[in-house]
Amino acid sequence: MWAVRRPSAAGDRHPPPPFNAPAARRLRTGLGMGPEQVAHALRVSYGLPYVTSALVDAWERRSAAPSHTELAALACALWCSPGDLIGRPRTLREHRVARGLSPEEVARTVGHELHAYLRMEETGRWRGTDRQVAALARLLALSLADVVTVTGREEKLAELLRGAATTRWGAYVRPVARLVPMDRRSLEAALHQLHQDYRAHMAATLNWGSSGPDEAGDEYLDRIVDHFWAATGTL
Repeated sequence: MWAVRRPSAAGDRHPPPPFNAPAARRLRTGLGMGPEQVAHALRVSYGLPYVTSALVDAWERRSAAPSHTELAALACALWCSPGDLIGRPRTLREHRVARGLSPEEVARTVGHELHAYLRMEETGRWRGTDRQVAALARLLALSLADVVTVTGREEKLAELLRGAATTRWGAYVRPVARLVPMDRRSLEAALHQLHQDYRAHMAATLNWGSSGPDEAGDEYLDRIVDHFWAATGTL
């Protein structure tokens, strides 16, 4: 009998989305299924003849990750949506997959040509009007933080936030507002808090002497975007 091999990952043009292994195990056990039963369903019902209980177990132990095709089939076998098996999406493609939508559906809804939309998924750079961004956010249920990330503005935001934390925060209100449309008072309060938190962090480090202030400051600034969203209450 011929051995059935798993198709090479190189055949999948894009890396798989982040897999939520604990959720997969929880859903499987909740259905009273063992790894072999899941593997059997994937082989017989979803056209994946190479799947074994060992592979299903490897997914749940995080020693392997399912491909896009495998993830979609696994969601069907576990009676859930693909989004239930994905960790926090980061990219535009991951958000789309989490919602179980095709590129055609997203492109049509936001008013883009398909090739243009696919190009944006490839590059991580969004090109569109404010109305199209709003349509995208509604369709994919994106938070404000998600919108900034999937439209490729997070790197620029981080640069501005580092400046606000380390220098005169008031000078950064308007530039940040261009990237993050939100209430001005809330934005000012968040930038002021970043500035105060950074100074307090540096002062505490000097007092305790646990590490150099430059190192401590770098650690804070490395996560400046997360600190910002926490300060705005949008996480």
